[in-house]
Amino acid sequence: MRLLVTGGAGFIGSNFIRYWLEKYGEDEIFNLDLLTYAGNLENLDGLDNTYGSRYGFTLGSITDTDFVDRLFCQFKPDIIVNFAAESHNSRAILNPTIFFQTNLIGTQTLLHVAQKYEISRFHHVSTCEIYGDLPLNSAEIFSEQTSYRPNTPYSASKAGADLAVLAYHQTFGLPVTISVCCNNYGPYQNVEKLIPLFISKSICDQPLTLYQSSQNKREWLAVEDHCRAIDLIIRKGRDGERYNVGSQIERSVEEIADSILQILGKPKSLKTYVPDRPGHDRRYLLDSRKIQQELGWQPETDFETGLKNTIDWYINHRQWWQQSQLSQIQEDRWDEQ
Repeated sequence: MRLLVTGGAGFIGSNFIRYWLEKYGEDEIFNLDLLTYAGNLENLDGLDNTYGSRYGFTLGSITDTDFVDRLFCQFKPDIIVNFAAESHNSRAILNPTIFFQTNLIGTQTLLHVAQKYEISRFHHVSTCEIYGDLPLNSAEIFSEQTSYRPNTPYSASKAGADLAVLAYHQTFGLPVTISVCCNNYGPYQNVEKLIPLFISKSICDQPLTLYQSSQNKREWLAVEDHCRAIDLIIRKGRDGERYNVGSQIERSVEEIADSILQILGKPKSLKTYVPDRPGHDRRYLLDSRKIQQELGWQPETDFETGLKNTIDWYINHRQWWQQSQLSQIQEDRWDEQ
């Protein structure tokens, strides 16, 4: 089987490629990535030597219809797994246009070409932020029946992409599935994201910048558990269906900072507080019973173990993450950006 993976040089995409090539010894993967700020070919070091002709890469944009068409014609994929996305809320506030171009128009381009070549599965990777947010202390939870209520340019662009995927299924019969996942953590995540940001800052004894809304909560899932969920959805999921993928593990931003500082033996005085960013969601929590009951998926990594393993990875790969620190968003300088 041949998979075209878009955005495969990013955090989740690169972990998924490593997972799939190791598990399915006969399959081939071709990775299409534009290598924007979150894409890093070092995430895939060694794959050429380990897997030879089973793995390939090309630089390009999913918004370029002619390029994508030629790629389909040449590689002839059976399955598309679409990770390609601009995915940082702070960057979306500064430049929303590129988010809609990549996340919405790029997805529609892939759908158009996938329909032309009659692929057997189009799997789209979405985000829990499409549902909006929840009150901090409520018993509410997002199910697959929850209406879309995106609050930021990023989440709006992803919600639009989801609807485009479902529309191609309803209108053209394209076999599609969607996974809606909570916040991931693990190796190869860009240090702009919360957990690797706090880890890298703590290692260097630099201030950890927290918004004044530091009690906002997120649901956390180890990236390898997400990869297993996508695998099951691709192989066993029902066409035209959306599957929530969550862990039921909630931690506030403050709790994440405190845990990282404690594991690394750093003082809490490293924490600093700045005004909140615009449109900041309070809380997300997913009802994942559908994927559990239909496909038998369960998260396997407990948060404390996963966080310690992630911290160890960043300690041992300091050169990898120091390269990407140069392009970080200054979260405490919204008025200047």
